[in-house]
Amino acid sequence: MKLLITGGAGFIGSAVVRFLIANTDWQIVNVDKLTYAANLDALEGVERSDRYLLVPIDINDRPAIEQVFKQHQPNAVMHLAAESHVDRSISGPAAFIETNIVGTYTLLEASRLYWLTLEESKRKQFRFHHVSTDEVYGDLAPEAPPFTETTPYTPSSPYSASKASSDHLIRAWHRTYGLPIVVTNCSNNYGPWQHQEKLIPLMISKALAGKALPVYGNGQQRRDWLYVDDHACALYRVLIAGRVGETYNIGGSNEYANIDVINEICELLDELEPRVSDSYSEQITYVTDRPGHDLRYAIDHRKITQELGWKPAESFSSGLRKTIQWYLQYQSLRQKISTT
Repeated sequence: MKLLITGGAGFIGSAVVRFLIANTDWQIVNVDKLTYAANLDALEGVERSDRYLLVPIDINDRPAIEQVFKQHQPNAVMHLAAESHVDRSISGPAAFIETNIVGTYTLLEASRLYWLTLEESKRKQFRFHHVSTDEVYGDLAPEAPPFTETTPYTPSSPYSASKASSDHLIRAWHRTYGLPIVVTNCSNNYGPWQHQEKLIPLMISKALAGKALPVYGNGQQRRDWLYVDDHACALYRVLIAGRVGETYNIGGSNEYANIDVINEICELLDELEPRVSDSYSEQITYVTDRPGHDLRYAIDHRKITQELGWKPAESFSSGLRKTIQWYLQYQSLRQKISTT
């Protein structure tokens, strides 16, 4: 198997690359533009593998993408490259339209034209796996049942609208052209190597720096949290065994209010990196809510569990402890490097 993965230097993408190099004999071609969200340190353990190759190009560069297909002849595509930060999408939506919609279209067309050149057996084997988000489903009422694969799309932010658009493109290319696709929609990821603009690493770094821990609104926005290594395993299962044309929701079965997440971070830091006088929770402060902030997301992942045998290995408590322990060790290592 040779996999072309886009965004493989990002948070989720790098976890997938590490998982595949460690657990399969696949060859991985990583197409990544290497924006601010990429982190090559997260690939340090695999970049020396003779089964891994980084191709630093933009998915919107059609000639370059077509050359990648021609040169490397992948058996499958896993598309993770995306702009993904909601706050950034509110202040600057253009990049989200360009990458998440136009970039997906460019990759789809290059994939389709390549797929048409394959002999019949390889055409049947080929897959285009599109990785999306639960945010496309919009907002859930407090007592509403979790999102299923048939929940209508009602995106709230420029980010989620751009991802919803890309999901529709994927399904249209399957319906119209027959391109063999699978789609996954995941809940909020967390874990090692996540960019510090995201909630959990942001709160950890601010807490350790003695800065205010900003909580939007009343902090009661609820999210389902998924440990990134569990997500990587799920994506592998869908790629190798998911039914063509199907969608699979991937969730962690860990629904928490944002304020509860922040309080648990503070409690773990009080235990793992204690201070003499006060708790990290004293740094919590409430700020004006962001525009269009969804109240609740929750994922029903019974389909992937029943069909493909996947379920999350980490509880939120175990995954968060691992994340904070990793962050403390990584921060200590960076400090040592900077002073030598």
